[in-house]
Amino acid sequence: MQLSLYQVDAFTETVFGGNPAAVVPLLEQPVPDEKLQRIAEENNLSETAFLSSTLAHDEFDLRWFTPAAEVDLCGHATLAAAFVVFNHLRPDISEVRFNTRSGTLIVTHTSSGMMMNFPATQPQPIAPDPFVSRGLGCEPQELLLGFDHIAVLESVEQVQALSPDYNELKKLDSRGVVATAADGDGFVSRCFFPKLNVNEDPVTGSAHCQLAPLWSKRLQKSCVTGKQLSARGGRVICEVDGDRVKLFGQAVEYLRGTITI
Repeated sequence: MQLSLYQVDAFTETVFGGNPAAVVPLLEQPVPDEKLQRIAEENNLSETAFLSSTLAHDEFDLRWFTPAAEVDLCGHATLAAAFVVFNHLRPDISEVRFNTRSGTLIVTHTSSGMMMNFPATQPQPIAPDPFVSRGLGCEPQELLLGFDHIAVLESVEQVQALSPDYNELKKLDSRGVVATAADGDGFVSRCFFPKLNVNEDPVTGSAHCQLAPLWSKRLQKSCVTGKQLSARGGRVICEVDGDRVKLFGQAVEYLRGTITI
């Protein structure tokens, strides 16, 4: 069996920036879940996205796998999948609908980049957690819980200087920890998911579904810009609209190839 593979750098305008994701269209025949997981493990990227076509011309089924497990939501791999649809699979459309574990996700090709429309998550304050404190090596100003633990720190510099203990962070019952701080009229973050075999994710679209509502409310702005301070770095423009978050980003193709299994 041979499958096409695209590797796309998401949330960046240049190769080697942003967050790389693999995209594998499954348009000819289904592939068992066990093999999907093995492909994701072999790719050894934070996410591999698998696309299956539906009867509708502008609609696909979309699933995301880390090297360790399937996940419910992934922003950068959705952006990468949309890039592949718009540039290779359906170049005649400007909007694509993805059926996912998190419902229907719509990505629109605009003049300023691709816009993803995701469900918003409102993180709620929780008591301090020793695994977070020991894992980050500091006591957060605040700790909140969405589908990740959200650690609000004092400054951009404190977020930048983190050197986590991933063994401690693995003990949490959430997906991982997102460290964040205000940055002028926007915010910064770093995202740690050692339970998923992704110690630090370069740019995490799904995390901004929690961060954008948090900082939009605190900064009293519907549009906020998030900078992720990983080694590769990336920028996510966020617009909060009720119970949805619009995430804007660019993507660049790095590699095109064939999987043989």
